[in-house]
Amino acid sequence: MAKEKDFEEMLDNLEEIVQSLEKDDLKLDESISKFEEGMKLAKECNKKLEEAEKKITILLNENGEVKEENFVAE
Repeated sequence: MAKEKDFEEMLDNLEEIVQSLEKDDLKLDESISKFEEGMKLAKECNKKLEEAEKKITILLNENGEVKEENFVAE
C-alpha cells in the first residue's frame, strides 16, 4: 500500500517540476507531462490546505473553553 505524500513532500516535488520547466531544456512531450504532473500536485496541495483550514475553523469557543469537533473530509 502506497504511503500518502504529506504536504511538504508534494510542495517540494512541485518546486522541482517548476525548476525543470524553467530550465527550458525538456522536449515538448516531457514539458507537457511535467506540467500535467505539476497541475495534479498543485490541486492536491490546495485540497490539503483547504482541509487544514476546515479543521482549524471547527475549533469552537464554547463557554470560554476551546472544543475540537471531529472533521470528515469530503
